[in-house]
Amino acid sequence: MICGVDEAGRGPWAGPVVVAAAVIDPDRINTLSAVNDSKKLTEKKREELFQVVINACYTYSISEISSKIIDRSDILSTTLSGMKSCVEKLSKNPDIVIIDGNKAPDLPGYNVITVVDGDAKSLSVAAASILAKVYRDRVMRNFDKLYPGYGFAKHKGYGTKEHVEALNKLGVCAIHRLSYKPVAAIAAKHK
Repeated sequence: MICGVDEAGRGPWAGPVVVAAAVIDPDRINTLSAVNDSKKLTEKKREELFQVVINACYTYSISEISSKIIDRSDILSTTLSGMKSCVEKLSKNPDIVIIDGNKAPDLPGYNVITVVDGDAKSLSVAAASILAKVYRDRVMRNFDKLYPGYGFAKHKGYGTKEHVEALNKLGVCAIHRLSYKPVAAIAAKHK
């Protein structure tokens, strides 16, 4: 069994980082012909594929790590911790864990490899990328309702022009990553 691991949300200025691990059931692999790197799919297509991916998984897990935890540590450590948590939560230990990128958490007892652009090279990693991205996008749409005016449903917390304008007007809210320099600079202006 091969487990793919990927994350969504390392770069945004607001919201969580989300990590997913996916182990595809070999008998259901044929249902995933449309699965690709989540960044190459439209938001609508990712949403359509979310349940398809879940149904094709032998086991999967998703971890959401808040902006507060990111601020207390750093984005790399937080992401690696989320990856470790996801793999350890799987209902069955995989034979191989393929992690997108060039860094991996310490996972004693697991055969772990890192693959740069793994979401474009491994179906399991591509499946995990869809789970992580869709889950995070849903979280950000919910935050858009809790914190109106920032445009989280549209930009998902990334540092867009619209987001900068909202931050300058409204200041930071509870889900902003204060450890990110652009956010910290704007927060300092609003003190």
